[in-house]
Amino acid sequence: MREALFIKKNADKWQEHQHLQTDDPDEQAERFITILDDLAYAKTFYPQSKVTKWINGIAAATYQKIYQNKKEKYSRLAAFWKTELPMVMYNHRKVLYFTFGLFMLFVALAVWSSTEDYKFVGGFLSEGYVQMTEENISNGDPFGVYRDGDKFSMFARIMFNNMLIFFLQYTGGILFGLGTLYWVFKDGLLIGTFQSLFFLKGIGWKSVMVIWMHGTIEISCMILSSMAGFILAKGLMFTGTYSWKESFKIHAKDSIKLIIALIPLTVLAAFIESYITYLMSNAFDNDSNASIPVWLGAVLLIGMMGGVVWYFVIYPFKVAKRSAALSPDPVPQLMTA
Repeated sequence: MREALFIKKNADKWQEHQHLQTDDPDEQAERFITILDDLAYAKTFYPQSKVTKWINGIAAATYQKIYQNKKEKYSRLAAFWKTELPMVMYNHRKVLYFTFGLFMLFVALAVWSSTEDYKFVGGFLSEGYVQMTEENISNGDPFGVYRDGDKFSMFARIMFNNMLIFFLQYTGGILFGLGTLYWVFKDGLLIGTFQSLFFLKGIGWKSVMVIWMHGTIEISCMILSSMAGFILAKGLMFTGTYSWKESFKIHAKDSIKLIIALIPLTVLAAFIESYITYLMSNAFDNDSNASIPVWLGAVLLIGMMGGVVWYFVIYPFKVAKRSAALSPDPVPQLMTA
C-alpha cells in the first residue's frame, strides 16, 4: 500500500485517538492495540516517514495514559498509608494524647473499683458473664469462650459489631464530643473491669497473652475512633483563624481518613480474635494439640504492640520531619494548640 493511501485510510482514526479522551479501560486497550498494528505496519514500510513518528507519538501517549493511571491508583493508596495518615496523626497528636490519657484514666478507675469491691465486677460486666467465667476457670478452661461456635460466624459478628461501635464513637463527636466522651468512659471501664476479673482470679498474665492477642489492635481502634470523634468536636469548638464552616470541613476530612484506616484494622482484629486467639488460648490447655507456643505468642504480641506504637506515634514524627526538610515552609499543623 502506498504511503498516501495508508494515510488517507487511517488519518481520521489517528486524529480521533489523539484527541478524544476516555477513562474506559477496555476502550483504551482496544485503541492501543489498533494503533500498535498501524505503527508496526508503518515502521515496516515507511520507517523514515513523518507519519511513522506521528503514529509512534500517539502510541506512546496512549501507553502512558493507561499505565500512568494504573500507577496512580496504587501510588495513591501507598501515599495514604505512607504520608497522609501519619500526617493526620502528627497534626492531631495532642488529641491522641488526650484520648489515650482519658481512656487510661477510666481503665485505672475500673481497676481500683474492682480491687476495692469485687461486687463492682459483677455489677458492671453482669453477674451472668462473671459466673460463666468463674465456672470456666474452675473447670480449667478460663478462655473457653473463644472456643465456642463457628469461627466464620464469630468473625462476621465481631467485625460488624466493632465497626458499629467505632462508628458511634466517631459520630459522637458531632455532639461537641459528649457522645465520644461517653464511649471512652464506657470502654475504659469495660476494659479495666474485664482485665481485673482475671487478675483477681490469679490468671492475669495468661489473660494478657490471650486477650491482647486481638485486643492490641481492637483497643487501638477504639482509641483511634474516639480520637477521630474528638477531632470532629475540635473542629466545631476551636475554629482558630478559620470560619466555623472551614474549620469543620478541615477537621472532618482528617477524621474521615482515620475512620477509613480503621476498616482494614477492624477486619484484622476480628480475624485474629476468631482464629488466632483460639489457638493462643489452647496454649494453656495441656489437652489441646491445636495451639500456638507461648514463646511465639509472646513474640507476636510484642511485635503487634510495637508496630502500633511505631506507626501511630513514632513514625508520624519521622514523616513530619521529612516533609519539613523537603519544603521551605514549616510543616502545616491544623490548630494543634
